[in-house]
Amino acid sequence: MSAPTAWLLLQVGSTWGMVGLIWFVQLVHYPLMGRVGSEHFVTYEAGHVQRTSRVVIPLMLAELLSSLALALEGGDLVSRPEAMFGLLLLAGVWASTFFLQVPLHERLGDGFAASDHERLVRTNAIRTALWSARGVLVLAWLARALG
Repeated sequence: MSAPTAWLLLQVGSTWGMVGLIWFVQLVHYPLMGRVGSEHFVTYEAGHVQRTSRVVIPLMLAELLSSLALALEGGDLVSRPEAMFGLLLLAGVWASTFFLQVPLHERLGDGFAASDHERLVRTNAIRTALWSARGVLVLAWLARALG
């Protein structure tokens, strides 16, 4: 297997891992956070952040690494403009994560606030859209690679 093929497979797997996860978070997990109750919310939020990080960090790093590798050596599988577009989408995901969702989780870690929870659900739609777009993009690359 060539290096570009291996990077593409890692890209597809990590991106679609995150697509599935982000849709679950958007439709199920984040909306249900509002039902935890004030008494247990701080403990719940701390557990959420810790446990979610164990799943998300390896996938996000694999996605970033494979995106960079494809931008540098995508060969015939992924053109440089396509790879750069994929990186632009990924940059949007990371920016949303670190400038919107992480600060909201930090505030929620101090206690439940309905306005912060609502904003978390609403702004997470940005990541959901961007990761979904990346999912379509990497599947198109895979389909082309498979001929």
